[in-house]
Amino acid sequence: MIAPAPAVRTLRVFQILWVVGFLVGTTTHTADLILGGLDVYGGFPPGVRLFWVTLTVLDPITAVLIVLRRRSGIVLGIAVIVADIAVNWTVFVLLGGLSWFGVVNQSLFAVLIVVTARPLWIWFGQSSTREGAEPARVA
Repeated sequence: MIAPAPAVRTLRVFQILWVVGFLVGTTTHTADLILGGLDVYGGFPPGVRLFWVTLTVLDPITAVLIVLRRRSGIVLGIAVIVADIAVNWTVFVLLGGLSWFGVVNQSLFAVLIVVTARPLWIWFGQSSTREGAEPARVA
């Protein structure tokens, strides 16, 4: 039995949620850098600090690729969120210094990413015009 494909409106909502989520990350890390300077995450190990600073670039790149409906944005978004929650939960459990609210909300965003990745992948891959193309059926 073939499951009905999500409507374009639903797919656009998924797309917007991805973009908003990665822009929240962009804003958070940019604000941290502006307020804290290059030593912003000074109380954490160097690898963790470098990773968090790198997200200042990776998060907006992901958002732009998702706006442009590029499958590479889906791949990058999944990689970024999986790495980010792995790092943040490890830091939260072993070192502390991160809020429960932050790691839980980020994990919920990761669930959204995983659940919506396949329908977006199909929609982004359609060869017809990118604007408003009807999604293919999901098998």
